[in-house]
Amino acid sequence: MSDYASLADQVSALEAQVADALFDAVRAQLRGDAGSADQERQLARVRRSLVKAAAVLRALSEADQQSD
Repeated sequence: MSDYASLADQVSALEAQVADALFDAVRAQLRGDAGSADQERQLARVRRSLVKAAAVLRALSEADQQSD
């Protein structure tokens, strides 16, 4: 496995953790906790960025494997 693929796996694992935190923030928002809406929006942005980063790393890994 290339370094890019390993990094993509790590980023994907981090994205899963952020997704869990995002669901917690949504639940807090439903309970009416103050500030949870802002937290939910920020976590959603982080999650989307991590998904994109993992996809780019996987594409780099595939390109790297094809060039070998």
